[in-house]
Amino acid sequence: MQYDNLEELQHSHTFGQDKKRPGELRTFIVIGITATMMVVEITAGILFSSMALLADGLHMASHAAALSINAFAYVYARRNAHNPAFSFGTGKVNALGGFSGAVLLAVFALLMVWESSSRLIEPVDIIFNQAILVAVIGLIVNGISVFILGVKDDHQEHDDHDHHHDHNLKSAYLHVVTDALTSVLAIVALLTAKYFGLVWMDPLMGIVGAILITRWSIGLLKSTSAILLDKQASKSLQEKIKLQIESDGESQVADLHVWSIGPNIHASIISVLTNQEITSEEYKDRLPTELGLEHVSIEVNKPK
Repeated sequence: MQYDNLEELQHSHTFGQDKKRPGELRTFIVIGITATMMVVEITAGILFSSMALLADGLHMASHAAALSINAFAYVYARRNAHNPAFSFGTGKVNALGGFSGAVLLAVFALLMVWESSSRLIEPVDIIFNQAILVAVIGLIVNGISVFILGVKDDHQEHDDHDHHHDHNLKSAYLHVVTDALTSVLAIVALLTAKYFGLVWMDPLMGIVGAILITRWSIGLLKSTSAILLDKQASKSLQEKIKLQIESDGESQVADLHVWSIGPNIHASIISVLTNQEITSEEYKDRLPTELGLEHVSIEVNKPK
């Protein structure tokens, strides 16, 4: 196939990253809710000399900071979508935001274990009524945030591939789920301690929560690091590509590399052996759009 000029070979590498993702607006809304609750709790804690209120307010502040990282990732990816310095666009900024959020989740879990362990060794006096009220209010606020971030779009509901998730949104979602879980465990522990005198339930629930948070963090770290390190796509996707390329019965895929460059976006380098006169463009036409292959390079060789 002959080309009259280079423009026919050139194409955009934005891959839709210049458009606002649904998770961006949701994340900013949740940041606003979290920051408002944070200010209320810290102010009330100072005014009423309540360490429970102040501690929960600072906990909210840490998650507001983590959510801000997720929001920054959305904005940065969108504003730099046309930046030629990014070879395959800014899709991986999404995974980087998710990875950063997962690291912070792990840090928060460690802090929860440290604080809970110290309270098991040296119990502290708990102002039950205020603490329970704070936990209930926190649960309501976090429940609203979970709902906002958990609403799925049509394309997300039909998406079952590991690397197709909006990892940045997942990170933000796990942060608010973490807050909600903390509130639930706190309510259970405080009620048990208040009415049955089992004060040790409060720090114990903190450790249980930290274990669950750690599991979520590890799962998100695995999925996002796979993208950041250009890990091969799933076997099923590789087989679908091979099936289409080799559909004529005369072509053979000699080498195949498929990796994620963003949410729902893959790049691929394929080496094909064939005795037929088939161009790389004709092979590309065999690949269906639903595979999410936005950047494909195909090398056609004849068997020796």
